[in-house]
Amino acid sequence: MANFHEFDIGGIRIGGPVVLGPMAGVTSLAYRDFMKPFGVALSYSEMISDYGLVYGNKETLSYCMTSKTDRPVGLQLFGNDVEITKKAISILEKDYDYDILDINLGCPVYKVTKTGAGSAWLRNPAGLYEYMRAVVGVSHKPVTAKIRLGWDESSLNFETVCEVLERAGVKAISIHSRTSKQGYSGSARHELLAGLGGRLSVPLVISGDINDPLKAGRWMELTGAKAVMVARGGVGNPWLVSAINSQITRGSAIKRFSLERQVDFASSFAESLIAEKGERVAIMRLRGLLPHFFAGYPGSKRLSIEVSQTMASVEDLHKTMEGIRVRGHL
Repeated sequence: MANFHEFDIGGIRIGGPVVLGPMAGVTSLAYRDFMKPFGVALSYSEMISDYGLVYGNKETLSYCMTSKTDRPVGLQLFGNDVEITKKAISILEKDYDYDILDINLGCPVYKVTKTGAGSAWLRNPAGLYEYMRAVVGVSHKPVTAKIRLGWDESSLNFETVCEVLERAGVKAISIHSRTSKQGYSGSARHELLAGLGGRLSVPLVISGDINDPLKAGRWMELTGAKAVMVARGGVGNPWLVSAINSQITRGSAIKRFSLERQVDFASSFAESLIAEKGERVAIMRLRGLLPHFFAGYPGSKRLSIEVSQTMASVEDLHKTMEGIRVRGHL
């Protein structure tokens, strides 16, 4: 069992060991508000393009919405041009309410890295220092950063990048324990981060394959991390957040939620997403998200096909959820 203690990020108190990681197309305000009561200590928004902010892209602006429930919250920005990034930060500080500014230095997606943003920064530590020093210099909120082990197997330079980020003034570092070239394939290698948390002057958060409460605690102990970042493993699975909290703070995980409760959770999240995005956009997203709430239950594959191929309206959603309730199974 990891020995958890509350910690600070630039004066912002983080009261638990689970951070909700940023996921494009998932961690909108509706999702963050839904997950908060299960024990999320800090959450991050979807990636926000600095260009999108500066040029007033409507969808980009929607990523910046926060609530009083979802606190503390970090807005995650990505970019490669320091002047554009500084303008974007000015817009965030003027128009939005948040606690922490996170800079994405780990996204492996080509359309991001081809511009020099995301994990492309890992190939240029010297330029990264100048960029991050400027970001820290203009932000009135604590700045954090999310990185990867390195660009590829021949450049596992996370320790060098951490030193650069510390010197630049960031207040916490999250590391996804894969390289950029790995994307989301293979396994996260937290063993490479052994003892790193004790060598850093700022809190370490570890990310990647955080889907098992017992392993999460072991990895925190191994790395000296202050928290784990739950991302894909928590989609449709709020039990994971509660179970990790219980495992790390009490030494044992809670029991998995019943199918009946999962139906309630899925319905609650769906209604929130519909209110946030409107029926058409929300239903399209729910086609991909709802099946995660029932993964592992008998009949989940059939339900996944049904939802992803035929659910087209709120009425279809209600019929599907009510059908599960009535049957008592998928």
